[in-house]
Amino acid sequence: MLMRTDPFRELDRLAQQMMGPGSWSRPSAMPMDAYREGDEYVVAFDLPGVSPEAIDIDVERNMLTVKAERRPVAKSDSVQMELSERPLGVFSRQLVLADTLDTERIEADYDAGVLTLRIPIAERAKPRKIAIGAGSDRKEISG
Repeated sequence: MLMRTDPFRELDRLAQQMMGPGSWSRPSAMPMDAYREGDEYVVAFDLPGVSPEAIDIDVERNMLTVKAERRPVAKSDSVQMELSERPLGVFSRQLVLADTLDTERIEADYDAGVLTLRIPIAERAKPRKIAIGAGSDRKEISG
């Protein structure tokens, strides 16, 4: 069997082994993308192999917290692991959301190992036109 060596992958694996898997008190980070699409912000988290039941999303004031846990797959006694590179344990990410976002209407979708959150921009933060009144509508008050 031909194997290719990647020294950086080996360093990552060693660091993961030394630090151990993430726990609820010390979770590992999860990769994400964040971008604006129209009138909402979209945040996508990579969580391959995590069941939707193991994902926890909380919003408190303007702090968004996403936690997920990837557990080992149950194996029989006859299975001998040859290589294990997929990280297990708890993953977490916290984001401070701007006051201009509507945290009451966040939508979450999980598909193909990607958790996607859509956070709409609050109506009060959207640009709007201000009408200007005509000068003849003024009334003078004398006192």
